[in-house]
Amino acid sequence: MSRKVRVGLIYGGKSGEHDVSLQTALAVIKAFDHSKYEIKPFYITKQGEWLSGPALNGPVADSKELTFTALPAGEEPGSSPLAPIFAASETGEGEALDVIFPLLHGTFGEDGTVQGLLEMANIPYVGAGVLASAVGMDKVMMKKLFAQEGLPQCLFRHFTRSQWEKDQAFFLMEIEIALGYPCFVKPANLGSSVGISKASNRDELLEAVRIAFQYDRKVIVEESVDAREIEVSVLGNDEPQASVPGEIVSSGSFYDYKAKYIDGKSVMVIPAELPEETAERIRELAVQAFQAIDGTGLSRVDFFLDRQDGSIYLNEINTMPGFTPFSMYPLLWKESGKPYAQLLDELIELAFDRHADKQKLQYSFEA
Repeated sequence: MSRKVRVGLIYGGKSGEHDVSLQTALAVIKAFDHSKYEIKPFYITKQGEWLSGPALNGPVADSKELTFTALPAGEEPGSSPLAPIFAASETGEGEALDVIFPLLHGTFGEDGTVQGLLEMANIPYVGAGVLASAVGMDKVMMKKLFAQEGLPQCLFRHFTRSQWEKDQAFFLMEIEIALGYPCFVKPANLGSSVGISKASNRDELLEAVRIAFQYDRKVIVEESVDAREIEVSVLGNDEPQASVPGEIVSSGSFYDYKAKYIDGKSVMVIPAELPEETAERIRELAVQAFQAIDGTGLSRVDFFLDRQDGSIYLNEINTMPGFTPFSMYPLLWKESGKPYAQLLDELIELAFDRHADKQKLQYSFEA
């Protein structure tokens, strides 16, 4: 019998989505086929400290079991974040980690930082690479890239803190003329709708910008469209596939953090009730967006569908979407014929394939 695949799970993290990441890790551990996989947990505290726990050969009951409080034996405080990964990779033949699954959401997790560390470790890992992760996190760079590719988007404006402080009157005029009210104000680099506000007049706009700057030095302002919110899951590397589309029916005026995670009143309609040609066009655009950022592994791509004329607008791409069994990403694939456990198998295989391709490139340089 072949040995188990050793998977290192990285979760927690310094971002505001720490607790969401813990729930994702708990769900993934429960879903893995433990006859095929051995799980090595790596917990990042809210302060950024990396802690590793004992290998898991079965599910755990509660996320509290995944929040370790002590450094691994022999490890000094302040040591490199890669130390526990390298240590786990050097325990002996047949016991090295085979692949890393970073279950991190938001900054310091899906923005290319951890991905860069894993590239340095030269170990296969699930999901997007450094570039795709960074672009997928920065809404301004993402939208600029999508514009270059000719993908349909809502109008937007952006500015840094220093630009806003230097020329606030200009940006106010730009926003009011080009976008009008209401409009949405967002930190450029953050997930889970944290720090997002809807502004219906100048006073609300000024307050929304103030709030957004608490989370990032760069802010994006987008026009408001009376639209349905449609989401598609994408899976693959060079030949990505798109799931059936789903629809978010928000409990609030827009799908903010409260509507996503707190009040429990938002509804996911899977599959979305759409004309066949509209659904197919959205799926095509989802794959184009994934390829535009050089995506690998998985992403969820979000759209607006104008209620008045049916126009489709690409909203954003999320390179590490929520991944509990109740999250939109796996639910869309379940409806498309890929259950949760199968998704995990395919994501691991895609990580191995991507790493093998990169190794060929390295060998060609060495030759």
